Parts: sequence; C-alpha cells; structure tokens
Amino acid sequence: MDLEARSLQPSVKAMLLAKLREYKSDLNMLKKEFKRLTSPTADQAAREDLLEAGMADAHLASADQRERLTMSVERINDSSERLRESRRTMLETEEIGVSILQDLHQQRETLLNSHKKLHGVDDAIDKSKKVLTSMSRRITRNKWIVASLIGALVLAIVVILFYKLSH
Repeated sequence: MDLEARSLQPSVKAMLLAKLREYKSDLNMLKKEFKRLTSPTADQAAREDLLEAGMADAHLASADQRERLTMSVERINDSSERLRESRRTMLETEEIGVSILQDLHQQRETLLNSHKKLHGVDDAIDKSKKVLTSMSRRITRNKWIVASLIGALVLAIVVILFYKLSH
C-alpha cells in the first residue's frame, strides 16, 4: 500500500500516507496488546496473583474472594474473546485491503494502456491533419493553374478573333 500511495499525485499522496501511518500505528498497537494479553506469562502471573491469597489458606477462602476470582476469570475470557474477534476483523480488513489494491493496480494498468492508445491516436490525427493540409494546398494551387490556363486560352481566342475580324 505504501508503494502505491507514493506513486500517486502529490495532492492525494500526503493524505493517503498520513492515513497509512495511522493505520500502521494502530495495527502495531493492537498487535502489542494482543501479545501482551495472550502471552502465557501474563495469564499465569494474573492467575497466580488472583489465586495466591486463596492458596495460602484454601479452606478459609471467603465467598467474596471466590466471586472476585470468578469475575476476574470471566473478564480474562471476555478479553481473550475480544482479542480473537479483533484479530479476525484485522485479518478480514487486511484481505479487503489486498483485494482493493489488486483492483486499483488493474485499473492503473488499464488507464496507462488507454493513455498510450490515446497518444497513438493523437499522433495519427496530427499526421492526417498534415496530409489534409497538404492536399488542400495542392487543390488550391491546381485551381489557380487551371484558372490561369483558361484565362490564357480565352485571351488567345479573343486575340485570334480580333485579328480574324480585323483582316
């Protein structure tokens, strides 16, 4: 995505690069949070902290401590489930992003090919324009030549008639 964003026009490029940096930082933050919450040492340390008081004197543990322990375990399970859901959403988003980038790449290739064809057509039109201009000049020149010949013939006929009639 970074390479595609850098190859765009400067007006769009700055905005997309800023969004891309923001998304990368969000992704890194979520990854760190996920690793922190799913690491075995974090779970084990949290459980040991919760169970430490209850293990010292398991028979004397109060219902309140057990309830807090149960609530803590439920919160940990909820957090784990939310992390799994976030990871799944992240993977879906990544897949969507990849497909969008592929579509954009195909569209870019199509636009580049169209651009090349347009330049080819433009060159052909320029050549045609030059040929038509040249043909137009020849036609005009030929008209003047024909008109001059007709004028010369008419003048010659008038001169011949004048001599014939005068003699």
